Amino acid sequence: MNPQRRGEETRSSILEAAGECFAQNGYDGTGVAEICRRSGVTKGAFYHHFPSKQALFLELLGRWLTGLDTQLEAARAEAETIPERLLQMTGMVRQVFEAGSGQLPIFLEFLTQAAHDPAVWQATIAPYRRYRASFRGMIEAGIAEGSLRPVDPETAAQVIVSLAVGLVLQGLLDPHGADWGQVAEESVQMLLESWEEKGD
Repeated sequence: MNPQRRGEETRSSILEAAGECFAQNGYDGTGVAEICRRSGVTKGAFYHHFPSKQALFLELLGRWLTGLDTQLEAARAEAETIPERLLQMTGMVRQVFEAGSGQLPIFLEFLTQAAHDPAVWQATIAPYRRYRASFRGMIEAGIAEGSLRPVDPETAAQVIVSLAVGLVLQGLLDPHGADWGQVAEESVQMLLESWEEKGD
């Protein structure tokens, strides 16, 4: 195996092990030694790939957000009207839960760390602002195409983002309390019924 391929595999092993550790023990409860033990690498190898535990955590956050962005783009491409696009995006909630419970605790850990780590806060708040701007643009487009009535785009965008985050948190705290994918679909449908432009 060439050195570049070996390095990529080592980096992937560290990231996978770190994700499991952070999800199980939290950021503060996870040390570099435990990540190294679980991934089967030395501390020297760890620090060759990541200058610190925080840098590793931020890369995990970046990868998690990239996955969300990919799913959002796929949903946008599959729908013609804005209401159809918003309903298509609710499938993302189901995918998050179907991907396994391991993703949800790490999401909560990202939020927890963002509350008191400026670097994590900056890495977390930037995409939230981007999502709000994206949804605001979608609502504006829906109003322009005539599929949505003139609602306040900024408020509507805030409602959508708040709904998404709230559903994921409820699913984390009470995973068997509901079919959260179905709740997402029904909730967005309810919003759209109040936002959609009705014909004469």
